[in-house]
Amino acid sequence: MKLILLIFICCSFMITSCKQEDNLKYKDKTVTIEDRINDLVGRMTLKEKIFQLNQYIFGVNTNANNIGETINEIPPEIGSLIYFSSDPETRNQLQKKAMEETRLGIPILFGFDVIHGFRTIYPISLAQACSWNPELVKNACAVAAKESKLSGVDWTFSPMIDVARDARWGRVAEGYGEDQYTNAVFGVASVMGYQGESLSDTFSIAACLKHYVGYGQSEGGRDYRYTEVSPQSLWETFLPPYEACVKAGAATLMSAFNDISGVPATANHYTLTEILKERWKHDGFVVSDWDAVDQLINQGVAGDRKEAGYKAFMAGVEMDMKDNIYMENIPQLVNEKKIPIEKIDDAVARILRIKFRLGLFDKPYTTIVEETNRYLQPASRAIAKQLAVESIVLLKNEKQILPLETALKSIALIGPMANDKSNLMGAWSYNGKEQDVESILEGLIKEYKNEVSINFSKGCDFDGIDEAGFQEAIKAAQKSEIIIVCLGEKKNWSGENASRSSIALPPIQEKLVTELHKTGKPLILVLSNGRPLELVRLEPLADAIVEIWQPGTEGGSAVAGILSGKFNPSGKLAITFPLTTGQIPIYYNMRPSARTGTQGNYQDISTEPLYWFGHGMSYSDFEYDSVRISSEKITREQKLIAEVTVSNSGKMTGKETVLWFISDPVCSISRPVKELKYFDKKEIQAGSKTTFRFEIDPMRDLSYVDATGNRILESGGFYIHVNGQKLKFELVD
Repeated sequence: MKLILLIFICCSFMITSCKQEDNLKYKDKTVTIEDRINDLVGRMTLKEKIFQLNQYIFGVNTNANNIGETINEIPPEIGSLIYFSSDPETRNQLQKKAMEETRLGIPILFGFDVIHGFRTIYPISLAQACSWNPELVKNACAVAAKESKLSGVDWTFSPMIDVARDARWGRVAEGYGEDQYTNAVFGVASVMGYQGESLSDTFSIAACLKHYVGYGQSEGGRDYRYTEVSPQSLWETFLPPYEACVKAGAATLMSAFNDISGVPATANHYTLTEILKERWKHDGFVVSDWDAVDQLINQGVAGDRKEAGYKAFMAGVEMDMKDNIYMENIPQLVNEKKIPIEKIDDAVARILRIKFRLGLFDKPYTTIVEETNRYLQPASRAIAKQLAVESIVLLKNEKQILPLETALKSIALIGPMANDKSNLMGAWSYNGKEQDVESILEGLIKEYKNEVSINFSKGCDFDGIDEAGFQEAIKAAQKSEIIIVCLGEKKNWSGENASRSSIALPPIQEKLVTELHKTGKPLILVLSNGRPLELVRLEPLADAIVEIWQPGTEGGSAVAGILSGKFNPSGKLAITFPLTTGQIPIYYNMRPSARTGTQGNYQDISTEPLYWFGHGMSYSDFEYDSVRISSEKITREQKLIAEVTVSNSGKMTGKETVLWFISDPVCSISRPVKELKYFDKKEIQAGSKTTFRFEIDPMRDLSYVDATGNRILESGGFYIHVNGQKLKFELVD
């Protein structure tokens, strides 16, 4: 009888346990995400909560700027890992530990720097902006998301939307140029590409906006440095891209390394909490940049790691990347009642919210797919090629030397970039493989199929003083009809920790061009770089200049097609090319000077840059009719319709981007000389014309934001600027 009773009790206990397991609300797919979060947070111990606030690394970190150790034993309770691997099976083993060997089975969030492609490498972000094709960028990010997800990555530290106006700063390569509207548009396109219709979609990954905020203002172009950002500049220039992307649903943000006018970004309560969380209602989380919490000590606002952790967490950084400060110090800070448990719970809920939205609780494992079906698919390569084509900017084309003559029989292809593959991928191409990349030489050989002799010579290296290859290069030039010189930067010359005092190419490259120019042969300069370059000595020597940036996997074919005329260049600069390094900072939307004419200008060089923002040539001849507006006067409640008809009078179909600018000549505060408010890119058949249309919303397009973030719309006269035209209209009360 006792045995039967014992069996009955045991069975009852098992049934009750099963029912309790079945009633775990956070594991129930039919329950709302918020209810699942509340249920789970309520079950967690303080230690389990603090694990969620930390990010460790797994795998070998080969980034010279982020030297870290491979973590051999990952605590399965950890909130997130930076996953330096592309092996989904290893990822699943780590995830299995989290799901099956912990009390609550909370999945790990795997993140990585997927900046411009995972294995299929796309042009760098600065180049992407020069395409003026956000839909194409969205598609590229969707491919990057799919390749990432199939490799075990759920979260990318991208896009970078730092407005950057100093080309000495290496990270200018990672963003979308000097204009806040451009950064906003391409940032939103990237977020939509990565995240898809829903974060729970099969191939969606979470985006991370970086670096929040003002990092692009790094003093003197030196990385990690102080930034002087006035409240007016903060709201007018640096915050708009972030606000647009937050409204578009960006899941996470990354705090920046920089000190913002005395308060480092990683300890800045105003930007991280008052603006982001309270004003913009962002319900995702903020992760610090690499070691950024610890670096608050270097920045002089924390005396030790404990104080650094306290300041970062209380400011609004929910996840600590890599330096382990939260793990070491938050328990004591909670016990000392310096950090309230409610603040911990909110931070944990924000992290769990993204994990739930990604579907990690319900589908924690990566589907195993063979590499041949995972990467470099034909459609992915096609997008890479099209984006490379549309990102290329034709800067100069004297006597229409481009496209190359169809009767051409010989080309001298010279320079350190001519047969290079690795550097065409650019910075942050961690999983890119050199063997996947098509060089410019390979692209031209494929383009001409032995119908044109390609006389190749490297000529010189990227830097150094060795001129031994000059004579071979000159001989190649002498026996050819035209010279194409491929110069540029190594991929690690731009990106993080890649500041340069001069944006000129090394003297050895400039000297190579000087010697080749002496042959008297027509000379085309092809540039591959991650920033604007100083071309004041090179520009007079070249008949044509083609800026290809760092075009990625399909760069060779894209460049060859542009040179041959198979493709019509349509890129326009998203960042100004200074005449010399000494002109920095120079950007299109500066404010007017106190004195006009030549007063206040440089006494020793021109004040004008070599190429302004928006510059870019085509093989087509685009002619703009007069701009038309629906009314010369509008009220605050009215929309103004502006139109311009563009004709292609050339012989080749091409794509033209119309950039619409607005200026307000008299205002309560000084306004920039003009501000980009809209752009549109359309293909126009040879001999045809197309009308471009801009609907102006007064509050959106004519107002200004003040130093507290409030929008103010004042009546008065305004101007529309399009392709050199300037048309006045009036806003009346």
